[in-house]
Amino acid sequence: MALNRSLTPHSVVRTAASVPSRTDIRSAASTPGSRLSLPIPWHLWPAEARLLLAMVALWSLVGVLVLTSASWWVAEREMGDAAYYLKRQLIWMGVSWSLLWLALRTSIRRWLQLSPMLLLVGVLLVAATLVVGSTVNGASRWLVLGPIQLQPSELIKPFVILQGAALFAHWKRISSDQKLLWLGVFGALILLILKQPNLSTAALTGMLLWLMALASGISLPLLLGTAGTGVLVGVTSILSNDYQRTRVTSFLNPWIDAQGDGYQLVQSLMAIGSGGVLGEGFGLSTQKLQYLPIQSTDFIFAVFAEEFGFIGSVVLLLFLLLFGFVGLRVAISCRSNQQRLGAIGCTTLLVGQAILNIAVASGAMPTTGLPLPMISYGGNSLMASLLIAGLLMRCSLESSGLTGGRRRGPRPAR
Repeated sequence: MALNRSLTPHSVVRTAASVPSRTDIRSAASTPGSRLSLPIPWHLWPAEARLLLAMVALWSLVGVLVLTSASWWVAEREMGDAAYYLKRQLIWMGVSWSLLWLALRTSIRRWLQLSPMLLLVGVLLVAATLVVGSTVNGASRWLVLGPIQLQPSELIKPFVILQGAALFAHWKRISSDQKLLWLGVFGALILLILKQPNLSTAALTGMLLWLMALASGISLPLLLGTAGTGVLVGVTSILSNDYQRTRVTSFLNPWIDAQGDGYQLVQSLMAIGSGGVLGEGFGLSTQKLQYLPIQSTDFIFAVFAEEFGFIGSVVLLLFLLLFGFVGLRVAISCRSNQQRLGAIGCTTLLVGQAILNIAVASGAMPTTGLPLPMISYGGNSLMASLLIAGLLMRCSLESSGLTGGRRRGPRPAR
């Protein structure tokens, strides 16, 4: 709670009396009206945390509706059940909101304690995909465990953010051995994801860590050297993989081979263009009728743009802009460097991945395999996205000083 430094002693006493104590919080949480076991009572939540929870709920609801429209035709044709993908997504939605609630109930300090182990487990699982993983469309990104398919490169994202925050927040105080250890782990993770191959997720992971390092105040020469190395690795990967090179060349002019390598992008652009200003209306997209490939995942934005038009697309972009603004306000209000960098990482990943997905669907970037967070079909992406959203909200709750650390009391009068 921000206090004016010019407060008089009497106003300080009044302000201190108005700040709820931990005893007040515990008693309020134990009342019959607090059945949901909130970390702190709802009326004490910071405005940013309330707004984030409302925005994530709206994001999830819109995602379910858009997925319903985008998937029913293919589900009916291929699965014999128009609601096939919707039913599975709703199950994953329940699991994912449980993870969000777990993030709200667990302190950031506890998450930071668990992140090294969970990150290393995630790296091992990513490595396992190269040995025993299931290959889909030429890429080994999945581990099949009975009826469940795991994509470790998606599930590891929250722990990359947490461990990146722990590393860069203490960069000037930790030993060189620790720096090299975790930089080596991050480098190995990116190379393993590249080996699957999955250039888009590897690039997103590298950019995420780079931006967190930039926010931590690491020297510019080191950051520029790292960026140059990342670009070199990316170019090498593109030159070494025919399908990646084809995606780049077809992105430059997809109309040259509109029925071949440029087919996905051409159909996506046609869907977006068909939406016009106001759109065709919810559920009335025609490109999703088996003209537009992978319309439930990578190109789901094209279905959204066709049905809701230019106005709907602008509203979505403004929504992402507002989410990013609120996320940065949370970061500014955080009381430790680890929490601040964690909030920046969470905001960057959710908003940045959404913008990259939209850029691909609209032809501003080469085709990648990044899903649209909380909208594209897929349980792994949904779980990671909502866990990250929960961590961001937890950072906001702890910034209030009422949970997860010492409560900030009023400043003494001067």
